[in-house]
Amino acid sequence: MRRFSLWVRDNPVVADSVLAVGLFLLDLAALQSSTQKPVFLVFALLLPLPVVVRRVYPRTAALALFVLAQLSTGLSGALGDHTLHPSSLGLGIALYTLVAYVGRRQGLFYLALLLADGVSTMLVLHQDPTTVVASTLTFYALCWTLAEFTGARHAYDTEVQARLAVADYDRERRAHDAVAAERTRIARELHDVVAHTVSVMIVQADGARYTLRRDPDAAERALGTIAGTGRDALRELRRTVALLRTEHAPDDLPQHGTAGIARVVAMMRDTGLAVDLELSGELDDVPPEVSLGVHRVVQEALTNTLRHAGAHPKAWVTVRRTGDRVHIEVVDTGGVPVHTAITGSGLGLVGMRERIAVLGGVMAAGREPSGRWRVAAELPVHRETP
Repeated sequence: MRRFSLWVRDNPVVADSVLAVGLFLLDLAALQSSTQKPVFLVFALLLPLPVVVRRVYPRTAALALFVLAQLSTGLSGALGDHTLHPSSLGLGIALYTLVAYVGRRQGLFYLALLLADGVSTMLVLHQDPTTVVASTLTFYALCWTLAEFTGARHAYDTEVQARLAVADYDRERRAHDAVAAERTRIARELHDVVAHTVSVMIVQADGARYTLRRDPDAAERALGTIAGTGRDALRELRRTVALLRTEHAPDDLPQHGTAGIARVVAMMRDTGLAVDLELSGELDDVPPEVSLGVHRVVQEALTNTLRHAGAHPKAWVTVRRTGDRVHIEVVDTGGVPVHTAITGSGLGLVGMRERIAVLGGVMAAGREPSGRWRVAAELPVHRETP
């Protein structure tokens, strides 16, 4: 049943077709009351058709239903047939669809059209105003209320999915950082092995050169030491390099330059966080390690905004390059933290400061007098090697 439910959800036309057939059967049940059966049957077939695509093309379906309802009312009134089409309930379904899947503004506009249609139907078919007004308002109010609940549920599900996507990305990023840290440790090991071994071999080679003629036995021992040390070093190098052969840089992990910053901002916007982004200067020409540092600071600052800046947070991100310096500023609205699907370790600011310090930059973070939270960092494009 769950698989069937998921399949129906992914194929809305199927469920909506069943709904359209139900409206058509209601019209068939009312066919006997009509004095113009051929005309009634034609509209009984036409009126439910837009319902089939109501979730695929909600605006078009709603407009088509309204036009068909107007034509049906006008033609029936002209022919003297006062029988109502039960499939006109599709107008309420269209209102529900617009409010739930498109927006309240379009729903209000369509509701005004429906109320005008109700008044025209009452006048053309000479119906009791009290009954028509009460039933119409009650029906449309029910449709609107159900749409509000459905729309709120959809918005909640969408935000949860987006936040889970951010959490997954954050977990992958941390795993990538852990692997990168391990590779750095291995590189240091490699450096230590090479530096130590080569130093020993050089000393022994110098000793063998000086004692070659005066003390051949000492020279032979020195050469043996060189050979043994070289074999040990080669074995250690093979073991260490084997750990470095596997690449761990999937395409969906941090990009450099403006593309990487834009990707982080787009991901945060998907979670419901309003973000204004301003980029200036030649940011795509900075070294990869500096670009990755900028990427990390922006990501960590926006993640903190999402976690701690209240129920309706907004952030302003500015990244600009002036000469040989890159300036980063992330300001958010501040506010009371709310519970989210993403939990943090509390070390975000510490991690940002460490990364900025490694790159030779400076960073400041804190709350401003206006209540906003501000993270500002400055990085050199090129750092001198000591």
